[in-house]
Amino acid sequence: MRLTGLRSYLSYESFGVSAPFDPACRLVTSPFLSPRSLGTLRLLFAVYSLVTTITVLVFEPVGFFSYFTDLSYVGLVAYFWASSIQTIVFVLRGQKAYPLQKWPRILQLLHVLLYTTITIFPIIVTVVFWALLASSSTFSTQYSAWSNVSQHIMNSGFILFEILLTNAGPSPWSHMVPCLVLFACYLGVAYITHATQGFYTYSFLDPSVQRGLLAAYIIGMGVGYCILFTIVKGICTLRCRLVSPSRLDHSEQVQSEALDEWEHIDVEQLKESTGSEA
Repeated sequence: MRLTGLRSYLSYESFGVSAPFDPACRLVTSPFLSPRSLGTLRLLFAVYSLVTTITVLVFEPVGFFSYFTDLSYVGLVAYFWASSIQTIVFVLRGQKAYPLQKWPRILQLLHVLLYTTITIFPIIVTVVFWALLASSSTFSTQYSAWSNVSQHIMNSGFILFEILLTNAGPSPWSHMVPCLVLFACYLGVAYITHATQGFYTYSFLDPSVQRGLLAAYIIGMGVGYCILFTIVKGICTLRCRLVSPSRLDHSEQVQSEALDEWEHIDVEQLKESTGSEA
């Protein structure tokens, strides 16, 4: 019995991967924008975030993959390229389907998990940076001003676009634990960086400086993650409830129109058969 319950909890369906996958095409549509506009904006965000990542990597190559800011931004790049291509293909196919719906379920799972991480991690980056790390050097040069605005302000702007203006989400509760584990794994990256390269990526992770506060910072970030996950899920749920009553999903609209047409034909045929019998 317990084994059955565990299998149910660990099923694809429990992690938001239904069969068929996303029949309403929520991942590639918006309640406020046409799929064409949505695909264009996602592609624009993808190009900008990729250019930003390459530029930062060129100018600051040392420890690039050791910073949570850079890692979360790479996640943004991956998500916006993936979502923009899926949305554009959806438009080119007459808004009937998109490739991810036919891909292996493991890839579908990775996509929805990626969506969950990019709606949480960039906001954490923004809050932590401006609350704990920002200093007089943040805007000391044109490059630092641009890179900090791009990675610590615009990152959250991109995500608010996904949360508020698309049909994606809300993420299931089952995503909270694995994404929290992924978040916690960054501590390993930070301390491996110190052991191999001799520096702490973030000063608040240095036990010789923070001492007793280090545990408080780590626990606080874990709690903050859980609170933020709940808030984002609540916003997405509220958006769906406010928008869905007034706007049918594309697939639902097609099914409704087809049903109306079938009923109309059926009534006409009934009238013709009754008239001929008379």
